[in-house]
Amino acid sequence: MKIDVLVAEIGSTTTVVNAFNGIHTDSPKFIGQGQAPTTVLEGDVTVGLKGAIESLRQALGEESIEYGELLATSSAAGGLKMTVHGLVYDMTAKAAKEAALGAGAIIHMVTAGKLRRTDLKKIEDIKPNIILIAGGLDYGERDTAIENAEKIAELGLNIPIIYAGNCENQDEMREIFKSYSSRLYVVENVYPKVDMLNVEPTRRVIQEVFEEHIIHAPGMTKVRDMVTGPIIPTPGAVMEAAKLLKEEIGDLIVIDVGGATTDVHSVTEGSEEINRILLAPEPEAKRTVEGDLGVFVNMRNVVERIGVEKLSKELGFDVVPYIENHKPIPKTEEEIKFVERLTLEAVLTAVERHAGRVRRLYGESGKKSVAEGKDLTQVKFIIGTGGALTRLPKRVEIMQQITRYGKGVELLPKEGVKILVDNNYIMASLGVLSKEYKEASLKLMKESLGI
Repeated sequence: MKIDVLVAEIGSTTTVVNAFNGIHTDSPKFIGQGQAPTTVLEGDVTVGLKGAIESLRQALGEESIEYGELLATSSAAGGLKMTVHGLVYDMTAKAAKEAALGAGAIIHMVTAGKLRRTDLKKIEDIKPNIILIAGGLDYGERDTAIENAEKIAELGLNIPIIYAGNCENQDEMREIFKSYSSRLYVVENVYPKVDMLNVEPTRRVIQEVFEEHIIHAPGMTKVRDMVTGPIIPTPGAVMEAAKLLKEEIGDLIVIDVGGATTDVHSVTEGSEEINRILLAPEPEAKRTVEGDLGVFVNMRNVVERIGVEKLSKELGFDVVPYIENHKPIPKTEEEIKFVERLTLEAVLTAVERHAGRVRRLYGESGKKSVAEGKDLTQVKFIIGTGGALTRLPKRVEIMQQITRYGKGVELLPKEGVKILVDNNYIMASLGVLSKEYKEASLKLMKESLGI
Protein backbone atom coordinates (compact mmCIF):
# COMPACT_ATOMS: atom_id res chain seq x y z
CA MET A 1 0.00 0.00 0.00
CA LYS A 2 1.26 3.47 -0.91
CA ILE A 3 0.79 6.21 1.70
CA ASP A 4 1.43 9.91 0.95
CA VAL A 5 2.65 11.06 4.36
CA LEU A 6 3.40 9.40 7.68
CA VAL A 7 3.77 11.60 10.77
CA ALA A 8 5.56 10.08 13.75
CA GLU A 9 5.07 11.34 17.32
CA ILE A 10 8.12 10.11 19.20
CA GLY A 11 7.14 10.31 22.86
CA SER A 12 9.11 9.45 25.97
CA THR A 13 7.34 6.06 26.30
CA THR A 14 5.36 5.49 23.08
CA THR A 15 5.94 6.22 19.40
CA VAL A 16 2.73 6.77 17.40
CA VAL A 17 2.57 6.89 13.59
CA ASN A 18 -0.38 8.54 11.80
CA ALA A 19 -0.98 7.90 8.09
CA PHE A 20 -2.51 10.40 5.64
CA ASN A 21 -3.48 10.11 1.98
CA GLY A 22 -4.73 12.64 -0.57
CA ILE A 23 -2.58 15.39 0.96
CA HIS A 24 -2.18 17.04 -2.46
CA THR A 25 -5.93 16.91 -3.21
CA ASP A 26 -9.11 18.62 -1.96
CA SER A 27 -10.09 15.52 0.06
CA PRO A 28 -7.21 14.46 2.33
CA LYS A 29 -7.88 11.42 4.52
CA PHE A 30 -6.60 10.11 7.84
CA ILE A 31 -6.27 6.38 7.18
CA GLY A 32 -4.87 4.85 10.33
CA GLN A 33 -2.56 4.78 13.31
CA GLY A 34 0.12 2.44 14.63
CA GLN A 35 2.10 2.51 17.86
CA ALA A 36 5.06 0.86 19.57
CA PRO A 37 7.25 1.47 22.63
CA THR A 38 9.85 4.24 22.12
CA THR A 39 13.41 2.90 22.03
CA VAL A 40 15.54 5.87 23.18
CA LEU A 41 17.12 3.81 25.97
CA GLU A 42 18.20 1.13 23.48
CA GLY A 43 20.25 3.83 21.77
CA ASP A 44 18.26 3.94 18.52
CA VAL A 45 14.81 5.55 18.32
CA THR A 46 14.27 4.20 14.77
CA VAL A 47 13.69 0.68 16.20
CA GLY A 48 10.49 1.94 17.89
CA LEU A 49 9.63 4.01 14.83
CA LYS A 50 9.83 0.94 12.57
CA GLY A 51 7.78 -0.97 15.17
CA ALA A 52 5.03 1.68 15.00
CA ILE A 53 5.02 1.50 11.18
CA GLU A 54 4.73 -2.31 11.44
CA SER A 55 1.81 -1.86 13.89
CA LEU A 56 0.15 0.48 11.33
CA ARG A 57 0.63 -2.13 8.57
CA GLN A 58 -1.11 -4.74 10.73
CA ALA A 59 -3.94 -2.33 11.64
CA LEU A 60 -4.55 -1.62 7.94
CA GLY A 61 -4.32 -5.35 7.08
CA GLU A 62 -1.76 -4.72 4.32
CA GLU A 63 1.10 -6.98 3.23
CA SER A 64 3.51 -4.05 2.98
CA ILE A 65 3.56 -0.26 3.26
CA GLU A 66 5.40 2.32 1.19
CA TYR A 67 5.31 6.01 2.07
CA GLY A 68 6.26 9.19 0.24
CA GLU A 69 7.23 11.38 3.21
CA LEU A 70 7.87 10.90 6.91
CA LEU A 71 7.58 13.92 9.25
CA ALA A 72 8.03 13.84 13.02
CA THR A 73 7.39 15.50 16.36
CA SER A 74 9.43 14.50 19.38
CA SER A 75 9.30 14.77 23.14
CA ALA A 76 11.71 11.86 23.60
CA ALA A 77 15.18 12.11 25.15
CA GLY A 78 13.76 14.50 27.77
CA GLY A 79 12.11 16.74 25.16
CA LEU A 80 13.57 20.18 24.44
CA LYS A 81 15.36 21.26 27.64
CA MET A 82 16.04 24.98 27.90
CA THR A 83 17.31 27.57 30.36
CA VAL A 84 16.28 31.21 29.98
CA HIS A 85 18.20 34.26 31.24
CA GLY A 86 16.80 37.82 31.17
CA LEU A 87 17.14 41.14 32.96
CA VAL A 88 13.90 41.89 34.87
CA TYR A 89 11.72 38.89 35.75
CA ASP A 90 8.37 40.49 34.85
CA MET A 91 9.69 41.87 31.56
CA THR A 92 12.46 40.32 29.46
CA ALA A 93 12.80 37.07 31.43
CA LYS A 94 9.03 36.47 31.22
CA ALA A 95 8.94 37.34 27.49
CA ALA A 96 11.80 34.94 26.78
CA LYS A 97 10.04 32.23 28.80
CA GLU A 98 6.81 32.74 26.78
CA ALA A 99 8.76 32.34 23.52
CA ALA A 100 10.43 29.15 24.73
CA LEU A 101 7.21 27.57 26.04
CA GLY A 102 5.33 28.46 22.86
CA ALA A 103 8.00 26.67 20.82
CA GLY A 104 7.43 23.51 22.84
CA ALA A 105 10.35 23.69 25.26
CA ILE A 106 10.55 22.30 28.77
CA ILE A 107 12.02 25.12 30.82
CA HIS A 108 14.31 23.93 33.59
CA MET A 109 15.50 27.35 34.81
CA VAL A 110 14.64 31.04 34.48
CA THR A 111 16.91 33.76 35.89
CA ALA A 112 16.65 37.54 36.06
CA GLY A 113 19.68 39.80 36.47
CA LYS A 114 23.34 38.82 36.56
CA LEU A 115 24.14 35.12 36.80
CA ARG A 116 25.78 33.94 40.02
CA ARG A 117 28.20 31.04 40.49
CA THR A 118 25.34 28.87 41.81
CA ASP A 119 23.30 29.67 38.68
CA LEU A 120 26.18 28.61 36.42
CA LYS A 121 26.60 25.38 38.38
CA LYS A 122 22.87 24.69 37.95
CA ILE A 123 23.10 25.29 34.16
CA GLU A 124 25.92 22.73 33.97
CA ASP A 125 23.88 20.20 35.98
CA ILE A 126 20.77 20.70 33.80
CA LYS A 127 22.70 20.14 30.53
CA PRO A 128 20.15 22.10 28.46
CA ASN A 129 19.68 21.54 24.70
CA ILE A 130 19.46 25.32 24.12
CA ILE A 131 20.21 28.43 26.21
CA LEU A 132 18.21 31.62 25.58
CA ILE A 133 19.79 34.94 26.63
CA ALA A 134 17.62 38.09 26.64
CA GLY A 135 17.69 41.37 28.55
CA GLY A 136 17.40 45.09 28.01
CA LEU A 137 14.91 47.03 25.93
CA ASP A 138 16.27 48.09 22.53
CA TYR A 139 18.77 50.92 23.18
CA GLY A 140 18.40 50.36 26.93
CA GLU A 141 20.50 48.49 29.51
CA ARG A 142 23.34 46.49 27.92
CA ASP A 143 25.73 45.21 30.56
CA THR A 144 23.73 42.40 32.19
CA ALA A 145 23.19 40.40 28.99
CA ILE A 146 26.85 40.89 27.97
CA GLU A 147 28.14 39.72 31.35
CA ASN A 148 25.76 36.72 31.34
CA ALA A 149 26.85 35.79 27.81
CA GLU A 150 30.54 35.91 28.78
CA LYS A 151 29.93 33.64 31.79
CA ILE A 152 27.85 31.17 29.71
CA ALA A 153 30.49 31.14 26.94
CA GLU A 154 33.18 30.26 29.48
CA LEU A 155 31.23 27.15 30.51
CA GLY A 156 32.20 25.70 27.10
CA LEU A 157 28.97 23.69 26.83
CA ASN A 158 29.01 23.27 23.04
CA ILE A 159 25.24 23.79 22.70
CA PRO A 160 23.23 26.33 20.66
CA ILE A 161 22.83 29.78 22.23
CA ILE A 162 20.02 32.14 21.16
CA TYR A 163 20.35 35.86 21.85
CA ALA A 164 17.06 37.81 21.80
CA GLY A 165 17.81 40.95 23.81
CA ASN A 166 18.80 44.62 23.28
CA CYS A 167 19.57 45.06 19.56
CA GLU A 168 22.65 47.17 20.41
CA ASN A 169 24.36 44.06 21.82
CA GLN A 170 24.12 41.89 18.72
CA ASP A 171 27.66 42.50 17.41
CA GLU A 172 29.05 42.19 20.93
CA MET A 173 27.39 38.76 21.25
CA ARG A 174 28.92 37.58 17.98
CA GLU A 175 32.31 38.72 19.28
CA ILE A 176 31.87 36.89 22.63
CA PHE A 177 30.94 33.54 21.09
CA LYS A 178 33.37 33.77 18.14
CA SER A 179 36.07 31.77 19.91
CA TYR A 180 33.77 29.16 21.48
CA SER A 181 32.25 25.98 20.08
CA SER A 182 28.66 27.06 20.90
CA ARG A 183 26.68 28.08 17.83
CA LEU A 184 25.10 31.53 18.26
CA TYR A 185 21.71 32.52 16.80
CA VAL A 186 20.88 36.23 16.93
CA VAL A 187 17.15 37.11 16.88
CA GLU A 188 15.02 40.25 17.27
CA ASN A 189 14.49 41.39 20.87
CA VAL A 190 11.65 39.51 22.64
CA TYR A 191 10.81 42.68 24.62
CA PRO A 192 11.91 45.64 22.44
CA LYS A 193 9.84 48.34 24.20
CA VAL A 194 7.97 48.66 27.48
CA ASP A 195 4.70 46.70 27.29
CA MET A 196 5.55 45.25 23.87
CA LEU A 197 6.08 41.50 23.37
CA ASN A 198 7.77 40.14 20.25
CA VAL A 199 7.97 36.39 20.89
CA GLU A 200 7.23 34.89 17.45
CA PRO A 201 10.73 35.39 15.86
CA THR A 202 12.39 33.66 18.85
CA ARG A 203 9.76 30.90 18.87
CA ARG A 204 10.47 30.12 15.20
CA VAL A 205 14.23 30.03 15.71
CA ILE A 206 13.93 27.74 18.77
CA GLN A 207 12.05 25.21 16.62
CA GLU A 208 14.63 25.45 13.82
CA VAL A 209 17.49 24.99 16.30
CA PHE A 210 15.68 22.05 17.94
CA GLU A 211 15.33 20.35 14.56
CA GLU A 212 19.01 20.85 13.74
CA HIS A 213 20.24 19.56 17.07
CA ILE A 214 17.67 16.94 18.21
CA ILE A 215 19.29 14.38 15.91
CA HIS A 216 22.41 14.49 18.11
CA ALA A 217 20.42 13.52 21.24
CA PRO A 218 20.95 10.03 22.70
CA GLY A 219 19.08 7.44 20.64
CA MET A 220 18.09 10.03 18.00
CA THR A 221 21.21 9.94 15.77
CA LYS A 222 19.70 7.66 13.08
CA VAL A 223 16.30 9.37 12.92
CA ARG A 224 17.35 11.68 10.07
CA ASP A 225 17.94 8.59 7.89
CA MET A 226 14.20 7.93 8.02
CA VAL A 227 12.54 11.33 8.53
CA THR A 228 12.31 13.34 5.30
CA GLY A 229 10.70 16.57 6.58
CA PRO A 230 10.75 18.71 9.72
CA ILE A 231 11.10 17.39 13.30
CA ILE A 232 9.58 19.76 15.88
CA PRO A 233 8.85 19.44 19.62
CA THR A 234 5.45 17.78 20.15
CA PRO A 235 3.97 20.65 22.28
CA GLY A 236 5.21 23.14 19.66
CA ALA A 237 3.36 21.13 17.00
CA VAL A 238 0.12 21.34 19.03
CA MET A 239 0.62 25.13 19.22
CA GLU A 240 1.08 25.30 15.41
CA ALA A 241 -2.22 23.41 15.00
CA ALA A 242 -3.99 25.69 17.51
CA LYS A 243 -2.82 28.86 15.73
CA LEU A 244 -3.93 27.51 12.34
CA LEU A 245 -7.35 26.56 13.70
CA LYS A 246 -7.83 29.94 15.41
CA GLU A 247 -7.54 31.67 11.99
CA GLU A 248 -10.43 29.50 10.77
CA ILE A 249 -12.89 29.28 13.71
CA GLY A 250 -11.91 31.96 16.26
CA ASP A 251 -10.48 32.20 19.79
CA LEU A 252 -9.76 28.86 21.44
CA ILE A 253 -7.90 26.87 24.07
CA VAL A 254 -6.44 23.40 23.61
CA ILE A 255 -5.89 21.13 26.63
CA ASP A 256 -3.71 18.02 26.65
CA VAL A 257 -3.73 15.95 29.83
CA GLY A 258 -0.87 13.45 29.67
CA GLY A 259 0.65 10.85 31.97
CA ALA A 260 3.26 13.25 33.35
CA THR A 261 2.13 16.81 32.49
CA THR A 262 -0.89 18.88 31.49
CA ASP A 263 -0.42 21.43 28.69
CA VAL A 264 -2.77 24.35 28.00
CA HIS A 265 -2.46 26.32 24.75
CA SER A 266 -4.58 29.44 24.25
CA VAL A 267 -4.84 31.54 21.10
CA THR A 268 -6.82 34.71 21.88
CA GLU A 269 -6.18 38.42 22.17
CA GLY A 270 -8.68 38.77 25.02
CA SER A 271 -11.21 41.55 25.44
CA GLU A 272 -10.52 45.26 24.94
CA GLU A 273 -11.91 45.93 28.40
CA ILE A 274 -9.35 43.64 30.09
CA ASN A 275 -6.49 44.71 27.80
CA ARG A 276 -6.99 48.30 29.00
CA ILE A 277 -6.32 47.31 32.63
CA LEU A 278 -3.61 44.64 32.06
CA LEU A 279 -0.49 45.29 34.13
CA ALA A 280 1.82 43.52 31.63
CA PRO A 281 1.32 42.35 28.03
CA GLU A 282 0.47 38.72 27.20
CA PRO A 283 1.20 36.92 23.90
CA GLU A 284 -1.77 36.07 21.66
CA ALA A 285 -0.57 32.44 21.54
CA LYS A 286 0.39 31.22 25.02
CA ARG A 287 1.37 27.80 26.36
CA THR A 288 1.70 26.72 29.95
CA VAL A 289 2.88 23.29 31.04
CA GLU A 290 2.09 21.94 34.49
CA GLY A 291 4.83 19.46 35.34
CA ASP A 292 3.09 18.26 38.52
CA LEU A 293 -0.25 17.38 36.89
CA GLY A 294 -0.41 14.02 35.12
CA VAL A 295 -2.73 11.01 35.33
CA PHE A 296 -0.06 8.29 35.32
CA VAL A 297 3.53 9.28 36.24
CA ASN A 298 2.32 12.19 38.41
CA MET A 299 -0.94 10.58 39.50
CA ARG A 300 -0.05 10.79 43.23
CA ASN A 301 0.35 14.61 43.01
CA VAL A 302 -3.20 14.91 41.67
CA VAL A 303 -4.56 12.47 44.29
CA GLU A 304 -2.92 14.59 47.03
CA ARG A 305 -4.59 17.73 45.67
CA ILE A 306 -8.02 16.12 46.04
CA GLY A 307 -7.33 14.03 49.18
CA VAL A 308 -7.66 10.23 49.39
CA GLU A 309 -10.70 10.28 51.71
CA LYS A 310 -12.55 12.87 49.66
CA LEU A 311 -11.76 10.97 46.44
CA SER A 312 -13.05 7.66 47.87
CA LYS A 313 -16.22 9.38 49.15
CA GLU A 314 -16.88 11.13 45.81
CA LEU A 315 -16.39 7.96 43.75
CA GLY A 316 -18.18 5.62 46.17
CA PHE A 317 -15.33 3.09 46.49
CA ASP A 318 -11.93 2.78 48.19
CA VAL A 319 -9.36 4.31 45.82
CA VAL A 320 -6.26 3.03 47.67
CA PRO A 321 -5.98 -0.19 45.54
CA TYR A 322 -6.14 1.96 42.38
CA ILE A 323 -3.38 4.24 43.66
CA GLU A 324 -1.16 1.26 44.58
CA ASN A 325 -1.75 -0.57 41.28
CA HIS A 326 -2.30 2.25 38.78
CA LYS A 327 -2.36 1.25 35.10
CA PRO A 328 -1.41 3.54 32.17
CA ILE A 329 -4.69 2.71 30.36
CA PRO A 330 -7.83 2.21 32.52
CA LYS A 331 -10.02 -0.77 31.57
CA THR A 332 -12.60 -1.48 34.31
CA GLU A 333 -15.49 0.83 35.19
CA GLU A 334 -13.89 1.82 38.51
CA GLU A 335 -10.46 2.43 36.90
CA ILE A 336 -12.12 4.71 34.33
CA LYS A 337 -14.02 6.67 37.03
CA PHE A 338 -10.77 7.08 39.00
CA VAL A 339 -8.87 8.45 35.98
CA GLU A 340 -11.80 10.70 34.97
CA ARG A 341 -11.75 12.36 38.40
CA LEU A 342 -7.95 12.84 38.20
CA THR A 343 -8.34 14.30 34.69
CA LEU A 344 -11.02 16.74 35.91
CA GLU A 345 -8.67 17.94 38.67
CA ALA A 346 -5.76 18.29 36.24
CA VAL A 347 -7.90 20.22 33.71
CA LEU A 348 -9.40 22.67 36.22
CA THR A 349 -6.08 23.31 37.98
CA ALA A 350 -4.09 23.75 34.74
CA VAL A 351 -6.64 26.14 33.19
CA GLU A 352 -6.87 28.17 36.40
CA ARG A 353 -3.06 28.51 36.45
CA HIS A 354 -3.05 29.47 32.75
CA ALA A 355 -5.79 32.10 33.10
CA GLY A 356 -5.31 35.61 34.43
CA ARG A 357 -7.36 37.28 37.13
CA VAL A 358 -8.75 40.67 38.11
CA ARG A 359 -7.55 42.31 41.31
CA ARG A 360 -9.02 45.28 43.17
CA LEU A 361 -6.45 47.83 44.30
CA TYR A 362 -7.17 50.55 46.86
CA GLY A 363 -5.23 53.83 46.56
CA GLU A 364 -5.56 57.51 47.34
CA SER A 365 -8.02 57.96 44.49
CA GLY A 366 -10.20 55.07 45.70
CA LYS A 367 -10.73 51.58 44.33
CA LYS A 368 -9.52 50.50 40.90
CA SER A 369 -9.40 47.18 39.02
CA VAL A 370 -6.27 45.77 37.40
CA ALA A 371 -5.78 42.54 35.46
CA GLU A 372 -2.83 40.16 35.45
CA GLY A 373 -2.21 37.22 33.12
CA LYS A 374 -4.04 35.75 30.16
CA ASP A 375 -7.62 36.78 29.42
CA LEU A 376 -9.66 33.74 28.28
CA THR A 377 -13.08 35.42 28.43
CA GLN A 378 -13.36 35.69 24.62
CA VAL A 379 -12.64 31.99 23.99
CA LYS A 380 -15.36 30.35 21.84
CA PHE A 381 -13.97 26.78 21.74
CA ILE A 382 -12.38 24.44 24.29
CA ILE A 383 -10.58 21.56 22.55
CA GLY A 384 -9.38 18.32 24.13
CA THR A 385 -6.44 16.39 22.72
CA GLY A 386 -4.05 13.78 24.17
CA GLY A 387 -4.93 10.36 25.55
CA ALA A 388 -7.24 11.27 28.45
CA LEU A 389 -9.35 13.96 26.73
CA THR A 390 -9.83 11.99 23.51
CA ARG A 391 -10.58 8.56 25.02
CA LEU A 392 -12.36 8.89 28.38
CA PRO A 393 -16.19 8.51 28.26
CA LYS A 394 -16.83 11.76 30.24
CA ARG A 395 -14.26 13.90 28.36
CA VAL A 396 -16.86 16.46 27.21
CA GLU A 397 -18.43 16.82 30.68
CA ILE A 398 -14.95 17.29 32.17
CA MET A 399 -14.18 20.21 29.84
CA GLN A 400 -17.64 21.73 30.40
CA GLN A 401 -16.75 22.19 34.10
CA ILE A 402 -14.15 24.87 33.17
CA THR A 403 -16.76 27.61 32.72
CA ARG A 404 -18.34 26.82 36.13
CA TYR A 405 -15.05 26.91 38.01
CA GLY A 406 -13.34 29.65 40.01
CA LYS A 407 -14.35 32.40 42.39
CA GLY A 408 -15.42 35.01 39.83
CA VAL A 409 -12.10 36.88 39.65
CA GLU A 410 -10.43 34.47 37.17
CA LEU A 411 -10.48 35.40 33.47
CA LEU A 412 -11.91 32.02 32.41
CA PRO A 413 -14.01 31.12 29.34
CA LYS A 414 -17.69 31.97 29.74
CA GLU A 415 -20.77 29.70 29.67
CA GLY A 416 -21.82 28.81 26.12
CA VAL A 417 -18.38 27.89 24.76
CA LYS A 418 -18.34 24.91 22.40
CA ILE A 419 -16.49 21.76 23.46
CA LEU A 420 -14.60 19.93 20.70
CA VAL A 421 -12.61 16.67 20.86
CA ASP A 422 -9.67 15.69 18.66
CA ASN A 423 -11.33 12.31 18.07
CA ASN A 424 -8.54 10.91 15.89
CA TYR A 425 -5.88 12.19 18.35
CA ILE A 426 -3.90 13.74 15.48
CA MET A 427 -3.56 17.41 16.47
CA ALA A 428 0.22 17.31 17.06
CA SER A 429 0.73 15.42 13.78
CA LEU A 430 -1.33 18.02 11.91
CA GLY A 431 0.73 20.82 13.47
CA VAL A 432 3.90 19.50 11.85
CA LEU A 433 2.01 18.60 8.65
CA SER A 434 0.70 22.20 8.43
CA LYS A 435 4.25 23.49 7.91
CA GLU A 436 4.09 22.04 4.39
CA TYR A 437 0.39 21.26 3.76
CA LYS A 438 -1.68 23.99 5.42
CA GLU A 439 -5.03 23.46 3.64
CA ALA A 440 -4.96 19.67 4.01
CA SER A 441 -4.07 19.97 7.70
CA LEU A 442 -6.97 22.32 8.34
CA LYS A 443 -9.46 19.98 6.63
CA LEU A 444 -8.16 16.96 8.54
CA MET A 445 -8.31 18.90 11.82
CA LYS A 446 -11.91 19.99 11.28
CA GLU A 447 -12.87 16.42 10.42
CA SER A 448 -11.22 15.06 13.61
CA LEU A 449 -13.00 17.78 15.65
CA GLY A 450 -16.34 17.09 13.96
CA ILE A 451 -16.79 20.60 12.50
